[in-house]
Amino acid sequence: MSKTYAGARLRRLREERHLNQAELARMLAISPSYLNQMEHDSRPLTVPVLLRLTEVFGIDPDFFSARDTSRLVADLRDALAGEIAATRVSPSDLTELATRMPEVAAVLVDLGRRNQSLAERLSELSDRQGQAAAPAYPRTAHEEIREFFYRRQNYLHEADLAAEDLAERVGVRPGEVLAALAGRLERHGVRLAADSTRQHRYDPATRVLHLAPTLRPGQRAFRMATQLALIEYGTELSALAAEDFDPGSQAGTLARIGIANYFAAALILPYRTFHAAAEEVRYDIELLTDRFGLGYETVCHRLSTLQRPRLRGVPFSFVRVDRAGNLSKRQSATDFHFSRGGGTCPLWGVYDAFAAPGRIRVQVASMPDGQRYLWTARTVTRHRGGWGEPGKTFVIALGCEIRHASRLVYSDGLDLDNASAATPIGMGCRVCERTACPQRAVPPLDRALAIDENASTFVPYPVAAPVGGARDVPPAGV
Repeated sequence: MSKTYAGARLRRLREERHLNQAELARMLAISPSYLNQMEHDSRPLTVPVLLRLTEVFGIDPDFFSARDTSRLVADLRDALAGEIAATRVSPSDLTELATRMPEVAAVLVDLGRRNQSLAERLSELSDRQGQAAAPAYPRTAHEEIREFFYRRQNYLHEADLAAEDLAERVGVRPGEVLAALAGRLERHGVRLAADSTRQHRYDPATRVLHLAPTLRPGQRAFRMATQLALIEYGTELSALAAEDFDPGSQAGTLARIGIANYFAAALILPYRTFHAAAEEVRYDIELLTDRFGLGYETVCHRLSTLQRPRLRGVPFSFVRVDRAGNLSKRQSATDFHFSRGGGTCPLWGVYDAFAAPGRIRVQVASMPDGQRYLWTARTVTRHRGGWGEPGKTFVIALGCEIRHASRLVYSDGLDLDNASAATPIGMGCRVCERTACPQRAVPPLDRALAIDENASTFVPYPVAAPVGGARDVPPAGV
């Protein structure tokens, strides 16, 4: 059994709980000097200590595994792409930094992204010479909200508990959700009305919640639940958003809306009821949509949030993508990561779902670090009105690590133990480490190209062999 050295993560966990070494050592039944040695990687974490940490903090032992840093390493590769290309930083340096000093790595990621954003804005302003200046509002507010949920592994414990408690008091049950929510809103003097111009609009002065008549029952319930969250728990939602954002800022307002949406999903799909149903049907999404009368996307999003301590569901990554490869939603309770720039991987099976609308497609995919995932993907289409009205189509995808795949009905008939059967994918061509990929769209960042006018290869960007090593390309072809 390999030894686990995770001093930086142990120290981070202790500091997040506002404990000193003596207090944590007492809780773990070890000496402060022993804890100090583990935090400085002089000693490994032992199994008994890991078990006590799980009991004390309600975390999985995987929190301390090497996979815990894979997302951070990928973020570093993204944010420091220029430094890698200039060979000032090596991929192994990034791994070492993420493992030993994750807080410093997170600061570098933030600084790198700011630098990229400023460079992009400067380029745009240069192109706009002679025209009106670009808007002054923060362009990265939505990305900041994604990071807010990303850091929390897409689970808000206090909000989830409050929503479940409210669901029990209101009487939210399958088939009775709309009536229960309408009754609760009436207690606050809120009445419902139709509005054909927007999906929903709430007028605080008249206490009228306008809903589009084209909304399906599940959509109506979600918007009613969101408004109820803002009315009954507005102060708590604002306090949670203020943990990361300035009150009144654009990002702060978006965070408050995002938290209210989370609360709404937890209200109409209460945790224990929904978790039990998901386990019962082995995460069959279509059965869950029928049972709860809600849309495919809503159910998938809720499945990605089932991370309550001691009652965890399968940890999923949730993605919504369009035909052009734009990720409009990207939330994760796992280590799965895709580049924030340069597009996603064209070999990723979610795009196959566009070829078979309404059907669930399944793929076992392997990342460059060897981690394998089971992905399910299906299209959803929305229309605003009748004939001639433009609609929109997305693929909704859920992915989990292969070690959880047997819990899903979608794994039936698949050879989960055969690593060679997985489709090799990457984090986006700009930062992907797979130098021999025939689908690569741009050259790798950290490798020199092997340019030969007398030969060609099936790989579009063959790389030169490392000094003292063999070339990492297939044989040249016509």
